[in-house]
Amino acid sequence: MQGAEVEIGFRTLKAGYTVGNEKLVKVLDGASDHLLALWRKQGKDGGALRIAVVGGGCSGLQYQMDLVDGPRDRDIMVDSNGVRVVVDPKSALFVSGSELDYSDDLQQGGFKVSNPNAVVTCSCGESFAA
Repeated sequence: MQGAEVEIGFRTLKAGYTVGNEKLVKVLDGASDHLLALWRKQGKDGGALRIAVVGGGCSGLQYQMDLVDGPRDRDIMVDSNGVRVVVDPKSALFVSGSELDYSDDLQQGGFKVSNPNAVVTCSCGESFAA
């Protein structure tokens, strides 16, 4: 596990979660603008985006994203482009090096994850295999 900590570049804090950097996940401008607007609309100044990888979809794995208050015990938290992103250690193995963006496109709109670990992706872009 020590090698993974050096490669991803995070350190453990007393609060029970780990602070990572954009080598784990990077939030691009489109996603940052959209997430910050969502939090303002909800009347929240803070919060975090939880990204998890779960089984499902036509390629075997899919992303699950939720707005949460903050990190849980053992999570990795990354501050990127004004957004706090939290990822559990298991999901971190799958999302390392990913970028999150957002598009308003009518047919292909929404949050999009560009993941260098995905060896297979489905045509709808909702699931992947690593």
